[in-house]
Amino acid sequence: MKVVALIPARYASERFPGKLLKDLNGKSVILRTYEAAVNSHLFQEVYVITDHQDIFNEIQNSGGKALMSRKNHPSGTDRIAEFAPNIDADIFINIQGDEPFIDPEQLASLIEVFKNDSSSAIDIASLMIKIKDENQFNNPNNVKVVFDKNNFALYFSRAPIPYPRNNRFQEAYKHIGVYAFRKSALIKIARLQESSLEKIEKLENLRFLENGFSIKMVATEHINFGIDTQDDLQEAIEFLKNQKND
Repeated sequence: MKVVALIPARYASERFPGKLLKDLNGKSVILRTYEAAVNSHLFQEVYVITDHQDIFNEIQNSGGKALMSRKNHPSGTDRIAEFAPNIDADIFINIQGDEPFIDPEQLASLIEVFKNDSSSAIDIASLMIKIKDENQFNNPNNVKVVFDKNNFALYFSRAPIPYPRNNRFQEAYKHIGVYAFRKSALIKIARLQESSLEKIEKLENLRFLENGFSIKMVATEHINFGIDTQDDLQEAIEFLKNQKND
């Protein structure tokens, strides 16, 4: 089974423009993410897929692999799907460009899902983590997921789901936006328009569900550290400094 990592890397960012090229202790955020994927030794190939020449050059000049995409993609999934038909792979892993500290064990757990899927019943696999704090549960920036007894996603929402009608916070799960796609599924997704629920909640995974794709959820206890703001970048800088000092 050939597994390829694709890293969508859009230059524009509403909260932190140009964040992928910001310096993170001597290397850019996107280069550190690319190297983390390569150094996991889980993938036969790793590509950064970007809409910006500077990001393309950053990866190419460092000996990495990059592809230039169209600019007008509504999501990272759409960006990587542009190239899916022409890349030899069975499974694609979508790694966000602003996550230089992605956990290899998480990625391995997604790959394992497909290794164990002898009947090819799974189209997509993704991650979730238990929510232990009621404020996190009510925060619309934390996407929640509910799933069936076999851990297949039923729905994703920015709203608190499942809703605690007795007003007592109980077990809930936060979705972590790392996806593994069967190649055939990703190619089909590329042909789909934004769905009605996707437009309402601004969640691309609802397009997958609305069109009948199965999404296997994999639980993790590792909290990913993405860089969405200047404060996040400063925290990442301090994190790397502390690692070097240990």
